[in-house]
Amino acid sequence: MTRQIVVANQKGGVGKTTTAVNLAACLAAMEKNVLLVDCDPQANASSGLGYYPEEGDLGLYDVFFQSERVQDAIRGTDLPYLSLLPSSQDLVGAELELADKLGREFYLRDMLESVSGKYDYIFLDCPPSLGLLTVNALCAATELMVPLQCEYYALEGIAQLLKTYTLVKKRLNPSLRFLGVVLTMYDKRNRLSSQVKNEVRRTLPDHLFETVVPRNVRLSEAPSFGKPVISYDIRSPGASSYLALAQEVASRPPGRRA
Repeated sequence: MTRQIVVANQKGGVGKTTTAVNLAACLAAMEKNVLLVDCDPQANASSGLGYYPEEGDLGLYDVFFQSERVQDAIRGTDLPYLSLLPSSQDLVGAELELADKLGREFYLRDMLESVSGKYDYIFLDCPPSLGLLTVNALCAATELMVPLQCEYYALEGIAQLLKTYTLVKKRLNPSLRFLGVVLTMYDKRNRLSSQVKNEVRRTLPDHLFETVVPRNVRLSEAPSFGKPVISYDIRSPGASSYLALAQEVASRPPGRRA
């Protein structure tokens, strides 16, 4: 069974794309067949894997309403088991075009049906908003992962996201499960990081991953070279944390979380 994991947080700058790219890459390094779907018009997940579209290249926008062409838009990457369905700025138009369509929440789900059986994992990287692209990703997924930056306002944002998750689960996608929260940009020297960790553990005790992702220069540098951190510097703390997180995700059977 394919695990379709949406990585979402409507707050920007929390390590969402970093988590989607590096977690997908680490599972691919474990020889799992993985597809990363870049659902963000900023296309940072695409450039983070070294993909820059040329004229005539197909991307998510081109196949959003033409599901029969999705296979033509999927690209290979430098990692043999990792594929990418890239994005571009054109994807901004999809949100506008979806607005008046019947069943507008399910276009991404229906589009992925023809290819999902080829992969062990499909990761969906969302824009930093709770618009129709994010709702489409929530409806296409089986599990929700939330990256949470260790800062003062972090928990305010997650409350709104969990409210959206509850509504989507109740009305649109009953099979969606909450996989968990992963803390990012963790600085053990900073008292605030420990306070955020303790607060998440108190409020969401069954949904906090043991692995925390530290602030790490090599992790920040890797996207500018178009590489996941395990390809850029596998000995770095950032690479070690995402490899550990991949093991933790793989060890959790689908649907374990409520």
